[in-house]
Amino acid sequence: MARQRPKPPTPHLPEPVRRAVERTVESTRGSARSTRGRAQDLVDDATRIFEHQAEAAAAVPDRVRGALGDLRFATREDLRRLRERIDSLQDRVDSLEGKPKRRATAKAKAKPKATSTRAKPKTAARSASKTTASKRRPPRRSTGSSKTG
Repeated sequence: MARQRPKPPTPHLPEPVRRAVERTVESTRGSARSTRGRAQDLVDDATRIFEHQAEAAAAVPDRVRGALGDLRFATREDLRRLRERIDSLQDRVDSLEGKPKRRATAKAKAKPKATSTRAKPKTAARSASKTTASKRRPPRRSTGSSKTG
């Protein structure tokens, strides 16, 4: 049979001590309620602040898109037209000042010419250099470690 431990005797407290303990417990319980209330208020305030920040952050992409739309960056076509306009204005200024006309720009010279229907004969040297260039391999890279047998 298992042995049972004897219960410790319950001390009998005098009535004044008991009332003092109860008052202490009640006052502690009251301050715990007020502390809990203050903590809840702080959590509510923090939640409101975070929600406000989240709403503000959600509006940022729209604001950035609007600002970029207002900037209206120049496209390649815009730049090409500006260059042409500047060139035409420069030509007018030159003619007013009596300067000779400017030579065509490198870009105007580089425009593709109409191709003829007659094929041009290839020279032997040109065709040979192209053939060897296409067969050429890139040099091997050194790995820094050499294999020893």
